[in-house]
Amino acid sequence: MSSDQKQEVRVHIRWMIRRDMPEALDIEAESFEFPWLEEDFIRCLRQRNCIGMVAEHDDRVVGFMIYELNKTRLHILNFAVSQEYRRCGVGSQMLAKLIGKLSAQRRSRIVLEVRETNLAAQLFFRDNGFRAVSVLREYYEDTPEDAYAMQYRYRPERVSLPIPTNRITRLAG
Repeated sequence: MSSDQKQEVRVHIRWMIRRDMPEALDIEAESFEFPWLEEDFIRCLRQRNCIGMVAEHDDRVVGFMIYELNKTRLHILNFAVSQEYRRCGVGSQMLAKLIGKLSAQRRSRIVLEVRETNLAAQLFFRDNGFRAVSVLREYYEDTPEDAYAMQYRYRPERVSLPIPTNRITRLAG
């Protein structure tokens, strides 16, 4: 898909399975300067509270997310979209799926960390309702780089109720 014909792409979001690993690793390698290795994915996904999801388009994995379930929040550990499918709504659809899992009673926020040099990710998450809440100094093991902790808070849907009026007010106009 060339950059001059970027358009909204509908994806199917499902659980990540072992067969998805080569495509996820390719997306990971093209997306990050310090990509996760297959062992990193496997170690993470073997944990009981860790979940992997993929976005599929035309039987092809075009994005993935790895997140952790905690008592009051979801923590995005890894999130990437194939370069040729960026700015086509794939990442936003994956986030919408995750946001749909939030509730006021249980998990009410999503958190993640973004490298200070990854402006594209910072802007993407901001455009999807996330806010930077703190700076994590020298957060990464591979560089002395800082990270921004970003957060999305659950907001219940506001239902607009009709304004009650009495008969006299209605007749008076």
